[in-house]
Amino acid sequence: METNRPELKVSDLKQYYYCPRVVYYQYVMPVDKAVTYKMEKGKAAQEDLELLERRRKLRVYGLAEGTRRFNWWVHSASLGLSGKLDMAIETDEAVYPVDFKFTRGRPHKNHLYQLGGYALILEDQLGRPVEKGFIYLIPQKDAVVFDLSEEVKVECLNTLSRIREMIVNERFPQAASSRAKCTDCEYQNYCRDVW
Repeated sequence: METNRPELKVSDLKQYYYCPRVVYYQYVMPVDKAVTYKMEKGKAAQEDLELLERRRKLRVYGLAEGTRRFNWWVHSASLGLSGKLDMAIETDEAVYPVDFKFTRGRPHKNHLYQLGGYALILEDQLGRPVEKGFIYLIPQKDAVVFDLSEEVKVECLNTLSRIREMIVNERFPQAASSRAKCTDCEYQNYCRDVW
């Protein structure tokens, strides 16, 4: 294990795919970020959802039974990666990471890699394969299943290496390719080349 390797959070994977500058601002040039309306609304909705989830059946996840774990702090020393998983469902056969999202749109690639990061940690921590995960869309009350293939996990590991290289070399990355992402960004005041 590298001694100077930056410890990363699973959310860094999601943020890096959304816009790598978010991760840069968090690690290389820490600045105050604005809390957006979506962030506040999502946090409140997630707390309400947790209360419902404790009583609800697992049908929305396509599972007959399982044990839920909420707000589970997971860590892998060998990966240098940690995060707070919104929920995990454990069955006799498998473990499924679940992330709650307050969004009306469908999940994107950045959500897949966030689940992939959780899968890597859970596999390391529990010693069992994690092959599927879910994004629960709060407004729609629907769960989207993602296959957490070996290709996804390898891409997560490669991305963690790219993030660490960016941090260690203090390399300012390109902005997100879609400027629509910039309008709701908590760091938009720092990207003068975009605005």
